[in-house]
Amino acid sequence: MLPFPYRHTPPLGPRKPSARQRVLAQFRGFDLAPLEKIQAIRARQISAVLPNVLSELRIDRRRIEAEVVKVWNNLVDPAIVAHAQPTGLRKGTLFVSVDSNVWLSEIVRYRRKEILDRLQHSFGREFIARISFRVG
Repeated sequence: MLPFPYRHTPPLGPRKPSARQRVLAQFRGFDLAPLEKIQAIRARQISAVLPNVLSELRIDRRRIEAEVVKVWNNLVDPAIVAHAQPTGLRKGTLFVSVDSNVWLSEIVRYRRKEILDRLQHSFGREFIARISFRVG
């Protein structure tokens, strides 16, 4: 152990800026070092941020909606697929656009229950509770 007068005492006051910080401050015309320190403290790893971002974007829900379109093409009769396509899913209701009134009448009268049962079997009753067909 060193004698008393040689003990290291930390300097008082703020640290001296590094050469990089001095050059950047000179180039910019003002010193951004305090702001850069604040931003560095707020920086987080992407693995900590990404789950929150994905949940806010509702990526899982959108992926399932895209899956509904794929399954629709394979699950429903090709004659119906040629004239009707799902356009959206909101609050348990699948919205389907049909290209003519004739096909709308055919689907609603004779095929609605069959289509709904097949989709509910694939995705669950809570995900697809109703189907709304529209001409468009």
